[in-house]
Amino acid sequence: MTYIITAFLSLLPISELRGAIPYAIAHGLSPVFTWFYCIILNAAVGPLVYIFLSTFHKFLIKFTWYQNLFDKFVKKTRHKVENKVKKYGYPGITLFVAIPLPITGAYTGTLGAWILGLNPKKTFLSVLIGVIISGTIVLTITYYGIEAFSFFIKQY
Repeated sequence: MTYIITAFLSLLPISELRGAIPYAIAHGLSPVFTWFYCIILNAAVGPLVYIFLSTFHKFLIKFTWYQNLFDKFVKKTRHKVENKVKKYGYPGITLFVAIPLPITGAYTGTLGAWILGLNPKKTFLSVLIGVIISGTIVLTITYYGIEAFSFFIKQY
């Protein structure tokens, strides 16, 4: 059951591997296994989200109200972040995904890249690298952080 819940947490938009790794470690899974398992599942989000958005967009673009709304939103968004995208590009997506905070994961990174019309393959690679970095940070804090701060715990 721990494997299923860990997988579920890895695939959820809010928790992603930031919630899955601590859960798995707390329930006795191996740190190395947990790291690989959560990274593979969370990295799979990138292609799945990109495919979903592209398919859903192709369906909705047939409706004029959606097309007008989408065009206005995308033009406004692209105009706002155009300079930052040119400056940071794919490394920016990697860094954004790598920050282990809520709302800065694979879902948001992929959504942003899709809205900006970035190359899917380069986006997937950027998201994968970001997920690996984030997973490493979360695992380190989860597994070794408790030990690192154990000197604060009063020993009897």
